[in-house]
Parts: sequence; C-alpha cells; structure tokens
Amino acid sequence: MRHLKSGRILGRSSAHRKALFRNLVTALIFRERITTTLAKAKELRSHAEKVITLGKKGTLHARRRALRVIKTKEAYQKLFGPLSERFAERNGGYTRILKMGHRRGDDAPMAIIELVDREGDAPVEEPKKGKKAQPKQAEAKKAEAPKEAKPKAKAKKEEKTEKESPDADSKDEAAE
Repeated sequence: MRHLKSGRILGRSSAHRKALFRNLVTALIFRERITTTLAKAKELRSHAEKVITLGKKGTLHARRRALRVIKTKEAYQKLFGPLSERFAERNGGYTRILKMGHRRGDDAPMAIIELVDREGDAPVEEPKKGKKAQPKQAEAKKAEAPKEAKPKAKAKKEEKTEKESPDADSKDEAAE
C-alpha cells in the first residue's frame, strides 16, 4: 500500500524526476509560462511555489537552498529580484494551471502553467459561457453573414455575365 507517499512518480527514476523538476522550475521562473503535461504541471506547482517562497525570504540560507534547484544565473537573479518584489504581498498561490486539451501524438492531457501577475500581462476578459452570451454571438454572426454574402453574390453574377457574353464587355467599355 502507498499510504503517506506523496508525489507523482511519472515513470522515471528518482534522479531523473529530480532533474526534470529542477529544469521545469528553472524554465518556469525564467519564462514565467511553460507548456507541459497536466500531471507534470500539477506536480511542478508545489516545487515552484516552495522556491518562490524561498525567493521572498531572501536570507542567505534561502538563497543557498534555491541554488540547489535553480540552475541558471538569470533565473536565480530574477527569483531574488523582480519576482520576490512582485509576490511580496501574496501568501501563496503564485502559479496558475490552464488546461489546453490533448497532445496529438499520444493523447496526453496538456496544460499551461504560468506565474500569476506576469509582466506585461493585461487581464484578459473571456466571453462568459451561458445562455445569455450565446444569443449575442449568434446575432452578431447573423448580422455579419448577409453583408459578406451580398458582395460575393454580385461578384459571381458579374463573372457569369463575363463568361456568357464577352461582346457585351467590349460594348460597355466602348460606351464609357
């Protein structure tokens, strides 16, 4: 029985898993948004949040503990610089997981994991799902469809008349 054994094994040895999460945490801190499988994203969340908490502490011991996980100098500097300032007032919940669908090759569930309050990230308002939002979209599509259909119909009629009587075109040109 697996009582009190936390964490996902992900089909890897412990050393491989440790290296995987070091690389994922480093990439997440440096890029602030990465795409991975859903299982890895859920496991990465706990690793990343612990490292960001170390960045907020800023003590020498916290810096040395963070160096065990973070492998690039740029990510290390970003963690103890802008990220620690950005998350100074936030008590946990530094990451967000967005489900993307399934990967094409093996149908694995994919997800985007990103840091909350990313730089240059304006809040995106997504259309609300529900009965009220759908009729508005349908009305907008209906309103746009006839406008687009009329020019196409005229163009088709003009093409038919050109094909049927090329002499008529030369008469129109002479009249102009």
